[in-house]
Amino acid sequence: MSQPDDKYSINNTDYEVGQDNIQKWGFDIHNPVFGISAGLIAVFLIALLAVEPSTAKEVLDGAKWKIINNFDVVFMWSANFFLIFCIVLIISPFRKIRLGGNDAVPEYSIFSWMAMLFAAGMGIGLMFWGLAEPAAHYTGWFETPGGVEPFTEEAIKASLGATMFHWGLHPWAIYAVVALSMAFFAFNKGLPLSMRSAFYPILGDRTWGWFGHIIDILAVLATLFGLATSLGLGAQQAASGISHVFGISNGISTQLIIVAFVTSLAILSVVRGMHGGVKVLSNINLLAAFALLLFIIIMTFSVTLTYLPITIMGYIENIIPLSNPHGREDEAWMHGWTVFYWAWWISWSPCVGMFIARISRGRTVKEFLLGVLLIPTAITIFWMATFGGNAIDQIINQVGELGANGLTDITLALFQAYDVMPMSSIISVLSIVLIMVFFITSSDSASLVIDSITSGGKIDAPIPQRIFWATTEGAIAAVLLYVGGTQAIQALQAGTISTGLPFTIILLTMCVSLTMGLKSEMDINRKNYAK
Repeated sequence: MSQPDDKYSINNTDYEVGQDNIQKWGFDIHNPVFGISAGLIAVFLIALLAVEPSTAKEVLDGAKWKIINNFDVVFMWSANFFLIFCIVLIISPFRKIRLGGNDAVPEYSIFSWMAMLFAAGMGIGLMFWGLAEPAAHYTGWFETPGGVEPFTEEAIKASLGATMFHWGLHPWAIYAVVALSMAFFAFNKGLPLSMRSAFYPILGDRTWGWFGHIIDILAVLATLFGLATSLGLGAQQAASGISHVFGISNGISTQLIIVAFVTSLAILSVVRGMHGGVKVLSNINLLAAFALLLFIIIMTFSVTLTYLPITIMGYIENIIPLSNPHGREDEAWMHGWTVFYWAWWISWSPCVGMFIARISRGRTVKEFLLGVLLIPTAITIFWMATFGGNAIDQIINQVGELGANGLTDITLALFQAYDVMPMSSIISVLSIVLIMVFFITSSDSASLVIDSITSGGKIDAPIPQRIFWATTEGAIAAVLLYVGGTQAIQALQAGTISTGLPFTIILLTMCVSLTMGLKSEMDINRKNYAK
């Protein structure tokens, strides 16, 4: 624990964790974060039921595109800055600071830590876009990276490199900044595990007032709506897969059953807690993902062998050109893909960042950042080379539905690609199961994050509170599917992305605050060493 003379620790604030909490009906809720967050969610659901989904989508889409078009440079350079900031920390004297103090030891093994990183970070997104995005870039489904000619040799490397750019170091740097900030101030300074705590060096005791309330409320809404969007899209993909393999209708009834099933298992997981639920499911998740990846590699070994070096070189060659927002000939592509992704990752960062923070006590700054940046990126390279490589290969050779007609239904693209592979039914069933497990791990990890924020930074919220938020996530996804399907989901997604702009400013400020906190910790360590 920090020393008494540490100006940024819990010792130098009158705030006590949970001092504003209300205990009632088995809940331990932070006032007013819980009440305002729940109230705004209720207002949103009522509005969604009252307003035509197409109208809501049109309004929110308009706001989203105004933000993307007008603040593209802000998003692009901010993402670059977060990656550079992480690299600087890795080589700086701060790299030796251990989360939780010099005597802290890691709470989870490398495998479990890696599994939870991958599952909570973007596992479900890789199932949805891992095959579809490289195919989209290669065929010019919505413009092409660098303005390359679709269906050419140049387009192969550009499409795989651009996909890795969107799923590699940049997004994980965004997550790492948030995660490191929250873990450091919670475990080294004794402050609540909440977004607001990362701003204590700048705001002082105002952190516990309305400045902090607004930050936490935004984090709750972004997390909840981002997860509901992912659950809705995932339910549609799983329903399409079930329909494709078993001939069952993929209509709204099937999608709602999937959401209910996933939510039930997520509730069971959050009730069991981090060790008994989330960790176990994440380990299963990673093993299943590796099994699927290995199976595809074995079945299509020559394809993976061909596209793996192309993916790596495409990423290396394109990471700097695609990071530059100025003078781009492919501005429409940059806005529709890169800026969209950066806004999405930033809006999703409070959820993933806080979850990563919870599981990272005991690791040094260097170990933490190298793990968060490199482990998921390495897995993603193999994933994209295998799935994306197969998609491009089928299109080049005009094999199967995907090869003949390209992307006609994104929710079906994965299963269409499987149709021309050996043992396609087995692969499809394994993928459906994996999608479901990814849903559950995403839902329960997000629930635990929201529990912590809405309980004033407490790590273990009461079980009824965990059940409430896990149920709320499923209910929002179900309402989205029921009232408007894809249009309603896209409307909520547009609204979530719009929160990316204020969160960008919050994250940039967080970097300053983290630097101040790390410097304070270094000063304390020097004094202790001198003594």
